[in-house]
Amino acid sequence: MKNQIIGLIKENLIEIMPELEGQEISVEDTLVDIGANSIDRGELITLTLERLNLEVSRIEFAKAQSIKDLADMMAEKMEKR
Repeated sequence: MKNQIIGLIKENLIEIMPELEGQEISVEDTLVDIGANSIDRGELITLTLERLNLEVSRIEFAKAQSIKDLADMMAEKMEKR
């Protein structure tokens, strides 16, 4: 499940930030390192939650720094529903 979420996050990142197309994106990369600003980050979280059909406040993801952090938190939310 977590690998699927990571794939979805990466797909959504490229949709939001097309300039990332073709670049290697590591799960350890922070969203800041990738060049995502706060608006990009909010869009990424919202879009990913919608596509996972999860109802969770975006505020809960404020501590997440990397793609892995986001995926871990989303996977945990998926398991609890």
